[in-house]
Amino acid sequence: MKLSEVNRAFLDHIAIKVGDMERSINWYETVLGLQKVQLEAWSEVPVFMLAGKTGVAIFPAKGEVKENPDILIHDFTFYVDHENFEVAQRRYDALGVDYDFQDHYDFHSFYTHHPDGHRVELTTQIKTELK
Repeated sequence: MKLSEVNRAFLDHIAIKVGDMERSINWYETVLGLQKVQLEAWSEVPVFMLAGKTGVAIFPAKGEVKENPDILIHDFTFYVDHENFEVAQRRYDALGVDYDFQDHYDFHSFYTHHPDGHRVELTTQIKTELK
């Protein structure tokens, strides 16, 4: 069975290492509106930043964090409906967050960067039927 055939399959989380835990938690709460979840049994790490069932697990990096294209995730993407995509654009504008809008024909996306250089994408489907 292919994972794509399982109707309950979804991206659970992406795990990243960051230079400053509090700065990262604040960024995901403020910019993306994610909810902080920290399990008492796990002590201080990881901290999960969740959007529904999907999220980012944040771990502290050991040593200096540098942008390195060989070790960074290219990007990770949260899907939102069209209405919330527009809400996100207004939020980014109000916060002064730099982002790159891209028209992918059937989808529109905003790309922005986490303070440690991770590229985060918000995407929405703009056509109801894909070929």
